[in-house]
Amino acid sequence: MVVLLTDFGPSEYVGVMKAIVYGVDKDAKIVDLCHDIRPQSIIEAAWILKNNYGYFPKGSVFCCVVDPGVGTERKALAVKTDSYYFVAPDNGLLWESLKEQTVLVIRELPVPLNASKTFHGRDVFAKAAAQINLDRFEDLGKKVSQLKKFELYRSAREGIIVRIDRFGNIITNLPAESKQIYTVQTAAKQYQMNFHPYYKAAAKSELFLIRGSNNTLEISLKDGDANAQLDLKPGQRITIS
Repeated sequence: MVVLLTDFGPSEYVGVMKAIVYGVDKDAKIVDLCHDIRPQSIIEAAWILKNNYGYFPKGSVFCCVVDPGVGTERKALAVKTDSYYFVAPDNGLLWESLKEQTVLVIRELPVPLNASKTFHGRDVFAKAAAQINLDRFEDLGKKVSQLKKFELYRSAREGIIVRIDRFGNIITNLPAESKQIYTVQTAAKQYQMNFHPYYKAAAKSELFLIRGSNNTLEISLKDGDANAQLDLKPGQRITIS
């Protein structure tokens, strides 16, 4: 199974990547994990991968293309762990997921001389994912020993915004505590927010906190878009205490 994670949105780029996979392995199964990551948001990609790869069958191949450095000398990697395979640019996207697993081998993928300077998803990563799906990981590039580290910052009750979902919920990497009221501090403002166990418990048009599906705190707006009011972005620091 090949699992795609990109910031390509509803574009032709996703379809072309699938065409490349099928061109190598016509019997491949392809699953779209997510394509609506904000452009170049490595933080969002790292968060989504970290929290979701474990739901997939062992042996799945994750083809992850959020690649602000496409066309530069940044490495392209294929990684084998004790349970999964990953292909991605060496920009830290994989770090949070790999540190939870046992990494067995890292290989550097060769970039063909005729590869597009803007679309390694097609010319490098999709091809490699299809090869791995056919059990050809050992045929890929040379072994390397390191990859770029990229930690999702958290210190005590200060963390970061890791994702804004399509509903406008502001997702943080801070765990909930046994509190009914929290102080929320962003760079610009401070708020007092109630914690509710589910959306319907909030008052109409109330900004509130809820424990999301990844067991971290999210800021939501009852029947509305919280981020339309707060205008936060992935990577911004936030304190919830």
